[in-house]
Amino acid sequence: MTRTITVGVDGSPESRAAADWAAREARLRALPLKLLHVFPPAPGNRATWSGTETEHDPARRDPAAAAAELRAGHPEVEVIIDRVTGDPAVALAEAADAAELLVLGSRGLGGLSGFLVGSVSLNVVARATRPVVLVRAGEQADAERRTAPADGPPTVAPFQPVVVGLDTGDADDTLLEFAFDAAARRHAVLRAVHGWTEPPGDFRRFHGVELHASLARQQATALTDALRPWRRKFPGVDVIEASRCGGAAQVLVNASRDASLAVVGRRVRTSPLGTHIGHVAHAVLHHVAAPVAVIAHG
Repeated sequence: MTRTITVGVDGSPESRAAADWAAREARLRALPLKLLHVFPPAPGNRATWSGTETEHDPARRDPAAAAAELRAGHPEVEVIIDRVTGDPAVALAEAADAAELLVLGSRGLGGLSGFLVGSVSLNVVARATRPVVLVRAGEQADAERRTAPADGPPTVAPFQPVVVGLDTGDADDTLLEFAFDAAARRHAVLRAVHGWTEPPGDFRRFHGVELHASLARQQATALTDALRPWRRKFPGVDVIEASRCGGAAQVLVNASRDASLAVVGRRVRTSPLGTHIGHVAHAVLHHVAAPVAVIAHG
């Protein structure tokens, strides 16, 4: 059975942006696009689960109208509508596991507050075993691409870089394959980022700048080694390696400011307190403006 690019829709501006992004991704992957509308069970059944009211815009509230709009804008993409009743987080996580990837929307707050990722989206990310992509409200196709030269020929501008954050001590194949594949489909540069920290204490004062430089070289070499087999598998992908001293979350957020897609891993684990997405993924989801793909791995 063919997997789909599945997008959760509820009529809100953020889900509309997510649907537009999902349609473009479906075209890149030559896969059908499924619009999934989840209705909470009665009583109090409401058509929205993002918390955004859309009662004054029936076209946005109606998935059939959204499907017609997407078919008109992306005639080469097969668009399917699916409606289910149930707990939104559970239904969307189940849909993610049956899809090639699941796309959800999130709201932007602006300024230093970052982006608002709702409890449903966070629960889905924590539960899903397949990739989940969060797209910001207002995300448009033009934002993914570099600015074309004003005096050049009228060609489609190339994509901005795909950025992936790596733990060189545990470079997961699922994460790397997704990132390299995404860059290859976009004909984009892949920026592979690794953040590392010095040993605790006043390391440079007691051990000197030379030892810090040696540690930096070791970390850069570890990043190169982790990427080497994937460079061979994807020889057409131009890779930029960035090994930086600093917290992994902040290094990845800084590197993703001009990204068309940021890719971050989430280790599958549970605890007595429930599921977790990890502090790096959490920071990227809240502070990177580009669409963010969260990849579950062992």
